[in-house]
Amino acid sequence: MFEKISKKIGFTQTEILVILFLSGLLLSGIVYVEFFKKSSNDNKYIDYSKEDSLFYYYSNLNPEFDIEDTTLINNIEIKKRVLELSDTVEYAKKDIASLTEKSINLNTAGLNDLTKLPGVGEKTAEKILELRNQRGKFKRLEELMDVKGIGEVKFSKIKKYVYL
Repeated sequence: MFEKISKKIGFTQTEILVILFLSGLLLSGIVYVEFFKKSSNDNKYIDYSKEDSLFYYYSNLNPEFDIEDTTLINNIEIKKRVLELSDTVEYAKKDIASLTEKSINLNTAGLNDLTKLPGVGEKTAEKILELRNQRGKFKRLEELMDVKGIGEVKFSKIKKYVYL
């Protein structure tokens, strides 16, 4: 059957099969659009008047639910928190500023002295003390990098403040 058609039209059998496949896809697309897809005229009207009236009631008329007042109160609370935190940050900066080069002996320093180092908190200072107690004394500054939490970057910030 395809041979007769291909001789009359001048197409190969493969070309005829491709044309039939594409025309079948086109027909199935048309059928889908016509029967299964809703047209744009079928949109339902959605009534938001109830929600709008509730929003208007709570935002403007009801004094118990004043949006501006709650926003102002939240802003004031946030400003208080920021001011409290800024005092803490300034205190930490003052500790670092009070450090001078080669001011902390690594083999005799206590927990408070070690926490003054930049990037060293209480836990890291405790780990430094544990390592010092295990080894006796530090022989080189580079041994600090054996402490978990102290890498090359942190060590480069610390090394100018400590000595053996």
